[in-house]
Formats: sequence, C-alpha cells, structure tokens
Amino acid sequence: MWAGKFVEPWDWRRGERLTSEASTGSDRKCAIKGNISSSGKIYHMPGSRSYAKTNVDESSGERWFCTEEEARAAGWRAARS
Repeated sequence: MWAGKFVEPWDWRRGERLTSEASTGSDRKCAIKGNISSSGKIYHMPGSRSYAKTNVDESSGERWFCTEEEARAAGWRAARS
C-alpha cells in the first residue's frame, strides 16, 4: 500500500510536499489560486483542503497570487477551512 515515495501526514500538514505535488505548473512562482464562485472571490493556499481540486480559469477573471497580502489587497478572501 505504501510503495513509493510519500510525505508523512504530520509533515504534509506543515506544508512539505513531494516535488510533483509542489509544482503548480510550468515554472509558476505564484502558487495561491484565486477562484471566483457563487460565494465570491476566494483564494486557496497550497495545502488547503480545496487547493488540489481548484482550477484557475484566467479567461473568466480568476488569477494567481504570490502572497496572501496581494490577494486581500485585490479584494479576495481566504477560503473557509
């Protein structure tokens, strides 16, 4: 069951990832996902509950942020835990 590489759950919760998990695309430096939904403009931090399943569609106004401060300054709120 545990064949291959994996991150221990306690390390994963602290933000440690395998190289393939940490990658957010082609050399993307800003990894915070800005998503627009019926709840408004929400940003998702790497490692958060919905991060992996959240897709950013820049053509619909969604975007990437480098810092939480940048996201909040642009009028986005943090995702609920």
